[in-house]
Amino acid sequence: METVSSTLPVWIVATSSIAALLLALLGRWPNLREACIFGAAVIKLGLLLSLAPTVLDGKRVGFEVIELIPNVSLAFRVDALGLMFALVSVSLWIPTTIFSMGFLRPLKRHAQTRFYFFFAIAISSAVGVAFSANLLTLFIFYEILSLSTYPLVTHHQDDDAIKGGRKYLTYLLGTSVALALPAMIIVYQQTGSLDFTNGGVFAEGTSSTMLTVLLVMFLFGFAKAGLMPLHAWLPGAMVAPAPVSALLHAVAVVKVGVFSIIRVLTGVFGVERLVDMPSLSTIVCVLAAFTLIVASLIALTQDNIKSRLAYSTIGQLSYIILGVGLATKAGIAGAALHIPMHAFGKITLFLCAGAIYQACGAKCISEIHGLGHKFPLTMTAFFIGSLCVIGLPPTGGFISKWYLLTGSLSSGQQWAFAVFLSSSLLNAAYFLPVIYKAFFAKPSDPARLAKAKEPPPMTVVPLFITSAGCLLLFFFSSELFRFADTFAELFVSR
Repeated sequence: METVSSTLPVWIVATSSIAALLLALLGRWPNLREACIFGAAVIKLGLLLSLAPTVLDGKRVGFEVIELIPNVSLAFRVDALGLMFALVSVSLWIPTTIFSMGFLRPLKRHAQTRFYFFFAIAISSAVGVAFSANLLTLFIFYEILSLSTYPLVTHHQDDDAIKGGRKYLTYLLGTSVALALPAMIIVYQQTGSLDFTNGGVFAEGTSSTMLTVLLVMFLFGFAKAGLMPLHAWLPGAMVAPAPVSALLHAVAVVKVGVFSIIRVLTGVFGVERLVDMPSLSTIVCVLAAFTLIVASLIALTQDNIKSRLAYSTIGQLSYIILGVGLATKAGIAGAALHIPMHAFGKITLFLCAGAIYQACGAKCISEIHGLGHKFPLTMTAFFIGSLCVIGLPPTGGFISKWYLLTGSLSSGQQWAFAVFLSSSLLNAAYFLPVIYKAFFAKPSDPARLAKAKEPPPMTVVPLFITSAGCLLLFFFSSELFRFADTFAELFVSR
């Protein structure tokens, strides 16, 4: 595949970091501060879109910044998957910023400049991961993301926030340093390279035992993917403000985890090796399937809205990993498509959770029984986001799950088909009753009912931007499918 040399990926990664520095200087002027965020987001989005024609033409855009160790550089390379992930992250940065303005300002939250500063750094880090040409570059930005999101998770600075932040950092830094880093060093020692290569980097005859151990180390080393049992950081991080939960834990942080695993499976091990060594793909699929089902069952038991969403996210991430583990073109394309489809659905649900809290102070599902007619716009958005995560038309989630189901059948893995279908039924079981009880159940708290009202426009408008995205992704899915298909066909034709 041809790689076009350009510094544009460097500037795209750097844009939001430059904006972060400006934010620090503009902290005393909130309007200028937030105008700076919007400006950076629009510029970043425009630069990303300028890469689309080249990438969809089957080419890559890359640039080597500096050689760090022999044969390994800090380098960027943009392909279809990386560009799609970056487009989703930056696109959703905009409505989340609008929501943050409506959520933080009226409540006069402290340290808002710090909040936006680290938010911008986190976006840069996520795009840096998306554009990484090798494992070392990916690892550097992966760690920057962990460190930059810690102040966001602990933003409230109360005991719960500090406890949740400690768990967050322990899990993410601990696993990456203890597992992913040693695995990366072993790969370099064995191959002399850390570049992502379509056919994988290991020579024929490489020990199957070593490959198995390395695979497990990578799967658990990139704990942002939420594979059980290294998932507890995600529910713990729900102490963060709603905008943080929305973008970072529905889009940037968790998607960086599964994105990293996709890169390892396709660019380090190679899809053909997964086919030739069924034991490797079995490990991936079994771990993903177990997490998918168990997380969905736990979600059923959660009364706290954000906790239910957190366990739902853990399960939905495993859809992506299982799709790649199937090692079919439809499975890989479905996994790639599920990144934006789930992102739009889940960010809508997290924003709704924040809006509900702002509207009536409720954090639990049992507290909003009978309150739906008090904030119908918010609950309508929640309904659309739920349909997207469940995978029902007319939302984008239907499209990605269609390809995942097709991929499971084309691989001959009927059990995976049953897992996907069962999980979708569980998704419906823990989301649809929330809608029903909000509108038709007897109010659990008449005093709360009397005070409840629709959140202000700055909070509600982002909900309709993201929920409209859920619908538009269904009707215009062919545009995103071009990215997913372009990526998938690099590795497998069946």
